[in-house]
Order: sequence, then C-alpha cells, then structure tokens
Amino acid sequence: MNKTIKSLAAALMAVAAVACASPEKMAKMADSVKVTCNPSVLEVVNDQILATVTVDCPKDYFNPKVIVEVTPVIVYEGGEAAMKPFKYQGEKVKDNYRVVSSQGQTLTEQLKFDYVEGMEKCFLELRGRVLAGKKEIALPSKKVADGANTTYMLVKRQGDVAFKKDEYKDILTSSTEGQIKYLVNSSQVRNSELKGDSVKDFLAALDAIEKDERATITGTEIVAYASPEGAEDRNNKLSGDRSATATKAWGQVTKGHETLDPSVRSVGEDWEGFQQLVAESNIEDKDLILRVLSMYSDPAVRENEIKNMSQVYTALKGEVLPELRRARLIANVEYKNYTNDELLELLEQNADILDEEALLRAASVVNDYAKMENIYKKAVERYGSDRAQYNLAATYLAQGKDALAEQALAKVKANDADVLNAKGVLALRNNDLDTAESLFRKAAGSNEAKANLGVIQILTGRYEEAAETLKDKKGCCNNTVLAYILTDQLDKAAAAVHCKDARVQYLKAIIAARQGDAQGVKDNLANAFANEELKARAARDVEFAGYEF
Repeated sequence: MNKTIKSLAAALMAVAAVACASPEKMAKMADSVKVTCNPSVLEVVNDQILATVTVDCPKDYFNPKVIVEVTPVIVYEGGEAAMKPFKYQGEKVKDNYRVVSSQGQTLTEQLKFDYVEGMEKCFLELRGRVLAGKKEIALPSKKVADGANTTYMLVKRQGDVAFKKDEYKDILTSSTEGQIKYLVNSSQVRNSELKGDSVKDFLAALDAIEKDERATITGTEIVAYASPEGAEDRNNKLSGDRSATATKAWGQVTKGHETLDPSVRSVGEDWEGFQQLVAESNIEDKDLILRVLSMYSDPAVRENEIKNMSQVYTALKGEVLPELRRARLIANVEYKNYTNDELLELLEQNADILDEEALLRAASVVNDYAKMENIYKKAVERYGSDRAQYNLAATYLAQGKDALAEQALAKVKANDADVLNAKGVLALRNNDLDTAESLFRKAAGSNEAKANLGVIQILTGRYEEAAETLKDKKGCCNNTVLAYILTDQLDKAAAAVHCKDARVQYLKAIIAARQGDAQGVKDNLANAFANEELKARAARDVEFAGYEF
C-alpha cells in the first residue's frame, strides 16, 4: 500500500515537473509561443514606427519562479535600434513586473521606435532571456515583421505659396471731353463757345488720338443738361433742346476730325453736378446746402429750401448754376498698355517711368529670381508697395532662402490669408507642424493654405483627412495621389494623376504594385528613374518587394 502511494506521488511530481517548464525547457519550447505583429510590414508615420505585438503563451509554458525579459529590436542596414525591455514574472516571483500565469496568457505590447534613415530595409525581432536566480538562459530570437513602409515620405512638403497679383491693365479706358455752355433759359449755341478753349482742346485731343497707334475711340456722346432752377418740366424741355443744338454743333466742329457718330442724351436738371460743384466750392454754408440735398428728393422742395437761404442762393447763381447750363461732348477711348515684352525692355532702358502695377507685372514675367528681387525692392522703395514686399518674401521662399523670407514677411503690413499661409510654410519647413497647421487653418479661403494643410495631415498620419482636403487640389497632383494611395483608394489615386514628373511616375508604380501589375511597376519605374534619388529609393522600398525592375 505504502509502496503504491509512493509510486503515485512520484508520478504526480513527474507530471508537475513537466507541467511547469524549467528555464531550459522554456527556451526549447519557444516555438510553442505564438507572436504576431500589427502591421506585419512596419509603417513609418511622422518619423516614428508604431506597432502592436501580441504574444500567446500556452498553458504550462511560463515557469512561476522566473522573470522573462523581452527586448524589441529593429535591425536595419547600418545598425540596430532597441527599445527598453519588457519584463514579466511568474506567479511565485515577488517583484513588481507584469505577472504571467502558468495557465497560459496573451500579452499585448505597444512598440515605438524613432525612424532612422535606412530602416526601410529592416526586420523587427524580439530577443528574450529567462532569469532564474543567478541563472540566465537566452531565448531564441523571434522575427515578427519585415521592412518599414515610408511611402508617406514621398509627400511634397516644401509648401505652396501664392504671389499677389498685380492690377496692371492690358487695356486702359479713359475719356476726353469738351463743353458748350448756354445762357440761362437758352438753347442757342453761341459762336464764342464753338471757338472757345474747351472745344479747341477737345478737337486737339481727337487729333492726338488719331495719331496714337495705341489709342482707339470706342464711342462718342453728347449729354445735355439744365441747371436746377425754375420749373422742372421747363428745364427738361430746355435740356432736350440743348441736346438738339449741341448735336448740330458737333457736326460743325468735328468736320475734318476722325470720330464716330455720337449717342445723344438729355439729362434734365443736373442735381448730381450741382452737388459736386457745391462740395468743391468755397461757398459759405455749403454743408447746409448739401444737407438739404440729402434730406429732400423732390426737386421743387430742394430749390425752394435753397432759395430761402437768400445769401447762399446769390452765391450759387454766380458760381455754380452757370456751370450746369451745358452740353458735354465726350469721346471714350481705349489705350493699349505696354505688352510684357515692352515692359521687359523698359526695365532695362527706362524703368523709372513704370508705375507700381507695371513693376509688379514686369516682376511676374521676368523669369529670373535675382531680377524679380530687384524689381520688388524697387516697388517697395518707390511706392511703399505692401504687395511687392510680400512678393519679395514669396520669391525668397521659392528659392529656399527661408531666413530672408522671414525678414521680408516681418515688414509686410497686411496679415491676410497669403501672409498667414507664407508664415505657415516657414513653420512647416522648420518642422513646427502644430504652428504650421494653426496658421494654415487661419488662412481659410486660401487654396495654397488648404493644400499645405493636406501636407500636415499626411505628415501626421491623418490620411483620410488629407484625402478629403486634397481631393479638389489644382496644379501639382503629387500629394493628392499620395493621399489616395495612403488610404488605399487606388482607383481614385490613378484617376487623380494629371502630371508626369518623376515623383508622380513613382507613385503610379506603387499603385501598380499594390494592384499586382508587374508590368505597370516596371514601366512606371523606368520613367521615375530619371530621378536618381528615386532609383536608389526603389531598391529598398518595401512597396516593390518581390518585383523585378
């Protein structure tokens, strides 16, 4: 009986010994521990590699008397990067590490590495050791992930900046005119008026226009008026009569001069001209007259109220009303402004005759950054042009002269969307992504700021937001295509391609690779390899693992 009990006890002890693996057996049984990594191909986001590792320890694997130390390590071309080890302890260990049951347990850990150039071609492994008192047993390393995807780094991140547009007009419009003055209550054209300076100057202007290759008369007008005194009906008739006699006079005076047949209008009482002349006069109490005009719209009431101011009305009869008894002879003219080529010639020969708008236009077509800088500086110096000051900063940004751009922006008086966006670009280039995003959001309404916000969203891993932000972007399609790739919207990515630079060809190769199109990968990379940097990148890019090119 006793012998039987002893045998049973011995058997139970043997089972227990098998059930609770020794440190050595933990090393031998390492294959029974299942390890998975999400993602299985590591991904770099915002210069970091984040991953989740899950370890399934089977029943009777973890010895209750040991401590296990696990170190995640990325091995890459040029070195290794190790995280601080995770430590676990058995149920009978009196320490402060995470306890793992001998009955089996699933462990999940979040991994985080700073990206180092060269990690595109890498693998992630877990290195472990078992500590049992003074004994230390190495566990077999477990490779859990291959490669690191850096596709988001294909983002064009220099930032879009708009130049402020000039208000230079290719066609200038103006008018020249002469006037025929009438006596009170008369529509007769006096000879002295036809031979007066006003008509003479008008005819001289017509002749000058005819000789000017840049000038064209687009239309002529006769506009007749009556001064606002007396009955309105009578004045309307008087105005009409003056339009008729002025038309006859037009035929006389313009004979032998190049012109067009005029359109004829009769305005009636000229309250608008009256108000303008009063405002420009030195008449005492003119403010009172203007107030009457603003208070009353009825012509008879206006006239009556003004006549009640007898001293004022006397001044009006002498200074203002005679100027309103008139017919205007008008020629409307278009002038062809300097062409872009002519502006460039003038820059070399006589830049001093160019006004602010002409300088801004010339700078926009000069196609030489050094010359652009000089033109904008000239516009700032001569006209205090805030637009030129901003465009000078934009010119520096286009050349990567960020320090000079910052200095130039500091002198811009405006703080509009263009300026906020440009400051955001500086922050982006300094990798201050929070400041950059804040500035781009403040620059709402700017297409450039919207595009730059999409860059921030790509850099920070918010790919869905970036795809939405960039979906309507005009111009370079690089970042829009990339955003669609990063959200695995491959059909949209392919449809968004409308430019042919090497970087976009590289993105098309990634689309082909993800769609399993080996020929597409080969063809698009052949075009992309015009850029040597992209050629070197492709050799280590996990997007093309398994493809030959």
